[in-house]
Amino acid sequence: MSTRTLTLVLATGALLAGCGGQIGQNNAPAQSGSGTAPSNKNLELVVGVKNEPFYTSMQCGAEAAAKQAGYTLNTQAPDEFDPTMQGPIVTALGAKKPAALLIAPTDDKTMAPQMKQIKDMGVKIIEVDTALQDTSVAASSISSDNTQGGQLAAQTMAKLNNGKTGSVLVLDTKPGTSTTAARAKGFEEELKKVAPNLKSIGIQFTDNEPAVAAQKVTAAVSSTPDLIGVFATNLNSGEGAATGLRSAGKVGQVQLIGFDASPSEVEGLRSGAFQALIAQDPATIGKAGVEQAVAAIEGKPTQRNISAPLIALTKQDMDTKSEFFYKTKC
Repeated sequence: MSTRTLTLVLATGALLAGCGGQIGQNNAPAQSGSGTAPSNKNLELVVGVKNEPFYTSMQCGAEAAAKQAGYTLNTQAPDEFDPTMQGPIVTALGAKKPAALLIAPTDDKTMAPQMKQIKDMGVKIIEVDTALQDTSVAASSISSDNTQGGQLAAQTMAKLNNGKTGSVLVLDTKPGTSTTAARAKGFEEELKKVAPNLKSIGIQFTDNEPAVAAQKVTAAVSSTPDLIGVFATNLNSGEGAATGLRSAGKVGQVQLIGFDASPSEVEGLRSGAFQALIAQDPATIGKAGVEQAVAAIEGKPTQRNISAPLIALTKQDMDTKSEFFYKTKC
């Protein structure tokens, strides 16, 4: 297990370069509208999956911002991170016609028709965390700079292994998930630059299921004797990877870097199951999403792309950065 302190915070400039803006900035051209107070102050937040701490933390930030702005916010989520489950939720919003829909689309193509349908009803669309490939649908898109997050994970993996030679496994969720795909790509590209001694054995998909991630890791341990690291691109994959390494008796021998900071991942970091976590700031994403939604509704300027901060956590510094730990309730 590593005791190396890795305090790697993404710089503001890097965030700006990656996604075109930073939380708190608002410099895009104004949307059409009178700027008068609207009569409809109902917001809908549709997140990726129920009972996931990342989305709960996002909901908490969004609820606080909505209350402060004098709006109401209702949150819905599918039982699984699956567009066939999320799509009907969005379609049903046509009967409610909220002023704005904040959404983490579960597929960057499949969710486009439902989101366009709601937009055509006059509902403002704000993307939070994930995004469509079609950039014409949403007025604003708020997320972490996921490519930079993958790069940060690769830099951290290189430092953890400190010149050792070996193989690394990358765990992604589902094809078509924009955020995790960017993390995986950023990791693999950066690893080639900063750690030529480490070789990626490729990206494997987990269906966003911890049990599948655990199976992938135990299989990799068996088939790849020199496996030295695992990068898991989201919390479910990270939790599953920790289980897989535990089952294989490889905890601490294979360096595990997770993305996100769920309660179980934070506990895993404390116990040594994880060597580092790349934490997002979902509450800030939710807050910024509401701010952009209100601006769009009221005909004020909105910003098309906004980046939220990322930070690397280790056992040594985690308690000084506890504001990045995800919540299970507001």
